[in-house]
Amino acid sequence: MSSNPKDISALYLRKNFSLAWPLALNALLMQAMLIIDVLIVSPLGEVALAAMGIATTIIAFFMGLQFALGNGTQLIVGKMFGANNTQGLIQSVYSGLFINLFATLLFFIGINIWSDALISVLTTDVVMGEYVHKYLTIAQYILFFNSITQIITVFLNGQGNTKTPFKIYLIEVPFNAIISYFLVFGISDFDLAGFALDNSFTFEGFGVIGAAYGSLSAICLRLTLLFSHIRSQSLWTSLNIKHMFDVQSVIKHFNEIIPIAANFLVLSVGNTVYQLLFSQLALSSYVAITLVFPWLRIATQLIVAWAQANAITITQAIGQAKLSHIKPIINNSIKLGGILACIVAFALYCLSLGINNIYPKVEQNVLIALATIMPLYVALPLIRTYNTVSGNCLRAIGKSAYVLKIHFITQWLITLPLCAVFILYLELPIFWAFALLPFEEALKAIPLYFMLKKTPKILEDIRHHN
Repeated sequence: MSSNPKDISALYLRKNFSLAWPLALNALLMQAMLIIDVLIVSPLGEVALAAMGIATTIIAFFMGLQFALGNGTQLIVGKMFGANNTQGLIQSVYSGLFINLFATLLFFIGINIWSDALISVLTTDVVMGEYVHKYLTIAQYILFFNSITQIITVFLNGQGNTKTPFKIYLIEVPFNAIISYFLVFGISDFDLAGFALDNSFTFEGFGVIGAAYGSLSAICLRLTLLFSHIRSQSLWTSLNIKHMFDVQSVIKHFNEIIPIAANFLVLSVGNTVYQLLFSQLALSSYVAITLVFPWLRIATQLIVAWAQANAITITQAIGQAKLSHIKPIINNSIKLGGILACIVAFALYCLSLGINNIYPKVEQNVLIALATIMPLYVALPLIRTYNTVSGNCLRAIGKSAYVLKIHFITQWLITLPLCAVFILYLELPIFWAFALLPFEEALKAIPLYFMLKKTPKILEDIRHHN
């Protein structure tokens, strides 16, 4: 390979694009399922929408933890794959799976013990609380299937195979949309005479709970397809139950991924706390945030995927001892990230222009709240992109603890307390509460910038350590 920085940059740009576009589309499809559920449930009214928003926020919190643990495993898989260490790769996947399943079991027990108390804190509406409880009763089983699919996905992603999970989501999303629709609204007077039956079949549907059943069915399909793809690979042909229950390997793996996982966990839990605080706003304001958040996540997935692709490439380069390539990778990822941020901001602005057509049946107060926060959610990716890309790069080169400190201080010690004061004590309108999201990103950008300036020294330390 040429040592010319321009040649290195061009090579890794092509590689990162090949990794990033399936990751981005894969993430878009994941978020599309949330959009589909919202669109399907929206005709049921504000109470059903708000209930689903609360329930999915709780489930999304733990999925954030599963993603955090999986992301740590993914970076280890990337290093093992780059170093051509097959045994280490297999062991890291088994250890990651054990840790993910164990964490899921703890959450499952916790949600069954304390769900009623949690729901009573989040809403005093009896009907809404009942909806949330029923939704969680079904959705909690999604987590077990998701923990397995998450590890299989990072096993593929860490090796550079980001296309297979994307192809599987192409099947899962329409399946989820169709089955969720019928489970929510049912089938009325569906004539089965063409099937040699004389009577008609009627199914009234489960209402908002049907969306949970639909998501559970879809993730079962995802697991089946993923397992069918990898069952002949070395991960399974060399299956040894001792790998999963090797205590020393699991502890070592946990110690390696916990700083990486903690970075993602702080953000995931923080975003969940934001959502729970937002739920204490006026109902129309909370519904507006419930409607816009999935679109905001969809719009920024291109940037997140680009950042993840660069992290995978960096870990593989470290495994291959190509440390001189890392600085050009980081520089180009940040430059291109700025271009992607402008594209995403424009897309969100276009969304704001057509929001009335997308949600024609929502109340006028909700539309007013959406218009109020429009400048904020359009500007958010312009600020967040640099932090997302640089944070992933720093994690990949071993500076997860530093990134964790930045996230914890800015979010947990500054903006979340401010959000609680704004909403619970000052009772400020939605604009000021939502404005804390871009404010938080602005706070993070400065320390991340100064740490990236120290990249040459960090790489030199890695070289000496290896």
